[in-house]
Amino acid sequence: MSSAHLIIFFIATACLVAFSWLVSLREKRYHGIPRFFVFEGLLLLGLFQWPVWFNDPLALKQIFSWLFLLASAYYVIASIILYHRHASHGINFENSTKLVTTGLYKYIRHPMYASLLFLGWGMFSKDINAVTIIIITLVTIAVYITCKVEEKEMIARFGVEYRDYMKKTKMWIPYII
Repeated sequence: MSSAHLIIFFIATACLVAFSWLVSLREKRYHGIPRFFVFEGLLLLGLFQWPVWFNDPLALKQIFSWLFLLASAYYVIASIILYHRHASHGINFENSTKLVTTGLYKYIRHPMYASLLFLGWGMFSKDINAVTIIIITLVTIAVYITCKVEEKEMIARFGVEYRDYMKKTKMWIPYII
């Protein structure tokens, strides 16, 4: 990794620490801890994969990569629009007082985290090697842990309503997982 990449990594890490503190941790929402590692892994994948981002654009791995990246973009855009339209939250967008169960949320509980997972797999697919396999494995585990910790927080906040919602929805992909 070049010195420029290291500088970018350390500046972005400082921003991610601040984000995690301001949005989650200071309000005792501990899903922010594993989510920090998701962001760090995505940052590393981006830095490692940037040089090959557009290499051999018609290769099968590139096609899969772009499909994952398009799915990521769809999930994040749709979920943010729905969340802001239907959730009741104050300054901190994570403090919703209303459970969103329409649109994409009707089928999956964690579209924003699924978006991060698809982003990671899209970046990973650009150039598959031992380092990127380790990073995407850790990112996938961190996304899963983030979802599980957040589900405990949502059960504490919404109780039976969230438990019933969990029974009706999948975690990341409608009808599958």
